Amino acid sequence: MDSKIDVAVVVGSLREGSFTRKVANHLRTYPSPFAWEEVPIGQLPLYNEDLEKPGRVPVQWREFRAALNRADAVLFATPEYNRSMPGALKNALDVGSRPYGESAWGTKPAAIVSVSPGAIGAFGANHHLRQALVFLGMPTMAQPETYVGGANKLFDESGKITKPETDDFLRAFVDAFAKWATMNLGAKSGERELAGARG
Repeated sequence: MDSKIDVAVVVGSLREGSFTRKVANHLRTYPSPFAWEEVPIGQLPLYNEDLEKPGRVPVQWREFRAALNRADAVLFATPEYNRSMPGALKNALDVGSRPYGESAWGTKPAAIVSVSPGAIGAFGANHHLRQALVFLGMPTMAQPETYVGGANKLFDESGKITKPETDDFLRAFVDAFAKWATMNLGAKSGERELAGARG
């Protein structure tokens, strides 16, 4: 693809100084075909279907859905709370998936990086999120699996990653996501052209 791929960055942690956000921000520094935009989730009211009625839809929901609709692909960065994704991230998935039949997540290619001070790198959150994305119909990159452990020791005082091997691994993750997104977006474009030819 000749033009930039617009990627919505969805960070599951709301904490100031979040390790997860630091990793997500670092991924944006590597050369790639992406134009990155973080789409905040902390301001979203809890999903309540009663609010889907005309005149009641929260402006935060409308703005969030519009930002997702502008994106070609999505990067999810999540910590782990109690072996699952944070409630704010699950709420964002629900808000973006409604109203029924109008999901803003669409079939956008996605990738997941999970981050934790612990040794297993938020494995549980990564896979719970992946399960939800399967239902949403988002083709989600399977390899390389990206669990970033020991995140509390990963950055120096200036915010730079201190471990070259981690830096190399994250660079490879972005390269793989670029190939994954390009391939899936190309397939969608081909499907539209084929449908037009048949029509």
